[in-house]
This record gives sequence, structure tokens and C-alpha cells, in this order.
Amino acid sequence: MAKTGTTTQGLRTAIERSGYYPALVAEAVEAAVGTESVSSYLVHQETTFDSNEVRRHVTVLVLTGTRFIVSHTDEQNADTTSPSPYATTSTESVKIGRISSVVVSRVVANPEKYVPGTLPREVVLTIGWGAVARIDLELAACGDPGCDADHGYTGSSTADDLSLRVSEAGDGPDTVKQTLVFAQALSEATAATGSSAR
Repeated sequence: MAKTGTTTQGLRTAIERSGYYPALVAEAVEAAVGTESVSSYLVHQETTFDSNEVRRHVTVLVLTGTRFIVSHTDEQNADTTSPSPYATTSTESVKIGRISSVVVSRVVANPEKYVPGTLPREVVLTIGWGAVARIDLELAACGDPGCDADHGYTGSSTADDLSLRVSEAGDGPDTVKQTLVFAQALSEATAATGSSAR
């Protein structure tokens, strides 16, 4: 389930509609937003299956005039560290100017018949601001199949701070549309910040 909009009250309503520990999630998000106005938001609840356990988590993305806020809440079953089930909520606040990339990957069926404006069947929103980077290394080689010299390593570094996947089949078409709306608002905000910094 995902909801998007542009007001603080709308944000609270969307969190409550998700039904996922709304008092806990709303308090954490509202504390992070503070007195700023909400420009856009996205609330995405996801259920995953881990071995024999069903786990739920919710991600709330909020855009203000100056910041991008990410809140993530997970529930955990009782374990050796806690005799009762518990939830963990974290928030991160990032200045819009720090966002280095907003990647929107769209999956469409029958691309040869694509009509502009048709919703993709799946969207992956990846946002990078330099907090987390993934480095993929592999042995470097030359073109000589008989060469046994050490050519060192080659690799790439990818910003991978947040990746959110929604699909029409799993989340519904409204969620896909709302994710695209939020992604566009975030892209526009980062573009405006970049041009005003010049």
C-alpha cells in the first residue's frame, strides 16, 4: 500500500491508513519533519516472507522544501535479545542538495505496443546521496588466454542508499502511479537545488 500527497495532515492520514503501527511511525516521521511544510510524500508498506516468518515493514519518504526524509520501521519477533516482539524505527534526514541521483527504472509489458501515459507494471525507485555505496570488484585480465600475470582488480562503485520496488500486481496501479509522482517531485527538487547552487 502506498499513498502520496502534499500536506502534513495527508501524510498522517496515509500513515494511519497503512495500519502499520501508525502512532509509532507518525511520531518518528513528524519529529523528523519538524516545523517544515511537506511538499510530497510516499508511504509504502511491504510484507516479506523470511523462512517460516512473515515480516512487515513500512517505508515513509517525505520531501520538504529543504530536505528528503526517509523513515523505515520493521517489526521483529521475540528472540534472545528480547522476550517480546518489538519494532525498530529509524529516520534519516538528507539535505536536498546532497542527493546525487534519482533513478527510476520502469518495466513495461509489450514495449512495441507501448502508448505514452500507460503505467509500467513495475517501478524501482533508487535514490543515492552518498551514505551507502556498493563496490563490485573482480580480477582484471588481459586479452591473452595464456597470460598468467597479475593484472590487479577492476570494479565499480554504485550509490545505493535507498531502493524501493513497487509493482502493479503486488501493490496495485495506484501505488505505481504514486511512486512515479513522488519520484518526479524529488527529481524536480534536486534539479532546482542544483540550478540555484550555480
